Amino acid sequence: MDEYFIVFPEGDVQEIPGRLPINDIVDINGNHLPLPLPTNRMIAFRVARIKVNETKGRSETLHYLELLSAGELSAVARPGGSD
Repeated sequence: MDEYFIVFPEGDVQEIPGRLPINDIVDINGNHLPLPLPTNRMIAFRVARIKVNETKGRSETLHYLELLSAGELSAVARPGGSD
């Protein structure tokens, strides 16, 4: 059985449906955000590291997130995308 989770910077954990790539930009529910972002005024996270815990018959993948700053969001948002 494979289980996937996102781990927020504060330590909260939420189950997600599948694996995320490292450096992927996701929303608060762990959904991939396509680039360029429509605006820099949103909450977005980057997958900073991935840890896999394997036990007999079970694999648990933890995706550790880091919150993106407004400056980091501006770098991946459409030009003129600030509201």
